[in-house]
Amino acid sequence: MSLRVTALAGSALVQDRGRPGRTGLGVTPSGTFDRNAARQANLLVGNPEDAAVLEVVGSVTLHATHAAAVAVTGAPGPIDVDGVPRDTGQVLHLAEGAGLTLGPATIGVRRVVAVAGGLTPDPVLGSRATDVLSGLGPPPAAIGTLLPVGLTGDRTLTTRIETGVLGVGDLTVRIVLGPRDDWFTAAAIGTLLGTGWTVSPRSDRIGVRLDGPVLERAVTGELESEPVVRGSVQVTSAGLPVVLGPDHPVTGGYPVIGVVLDADTDLLAHAAPGRVVRFRRHPAP
Repeated sequence: MSLRVTALAGSALVQDRGRPGRTGLGVTPSGTFDRNAARQANLLVGNPEDAAVLEVVGSVTLHATHAAAVAVTGAPGPIDVDGVPRDTGQVLHLAEGAGLTLGPATIGVRRVVAVAGGLTPDPVLGSRATDVLSGLGPPPAAIGTLLPVGLTGDRTLTTRIETGVLGVGDLTVRIVLGPRDDWFTAAAIGTLLGTGWTVSPRSDRIGVRLDGPVLERAVTGELESEPVVRGSVQVTSAGLPVVLGPDHPVTGGYPVIGVVLDADTDLLAHAAPGRVVRFRRHPAP
């Protein structure tokens, strides 16, 4: 059984929980950007929460080679099955040959498609996640790609869940300062926390790039490369922050002024270009 990609404008990547624990090998964790959306989609179709899903930016049409149960979560946007509009956050039953079409997100960025049985391309280093930085995992889907699906067996489907509502205003995430906040002036720390940063169109799964005022350095020397994690806020040589995403490198030479709380990094999966991101210090002083 499989799903065939018959139309695509944007990107469609197979993702699961990634490759944690392999940074010593130089392998980033990768995995689904919006992990909560993936858990919800898998819950709907009766999969284990770490089953592989399809992470979509833009629009895609998938045709089922056999009858299948699917669910769409994440950012809201148009969905139809053979032209009939359907909703996010519910089980959709596809007959053999039926087409599922997702339009671009109306709020946010990424949409998640789960299918009963999970997507089952060959794993690489224990994961089916596509890492766009290293190239590990299955290649990005293209028109004509067949996405293999596992056996379903007896599964309990959840009819509908509340997927949450993505706000349309500024996106606020909590940040813990350090470990290199002392490389910046007190004024720069105030600017970081007091500015509404604009998401750059150059943002991707490697990092969410933010445009705004320059953050002034107190230390002007070079920093030796050191480990970084998802949510690290590096400040580039241009003085602008980049929040590292799931496909970040395992080390970096830019000073990390702070780290976004892990739970809040899922929100950054929906930081569309032009949206304003604000940092709230955690814990509050």
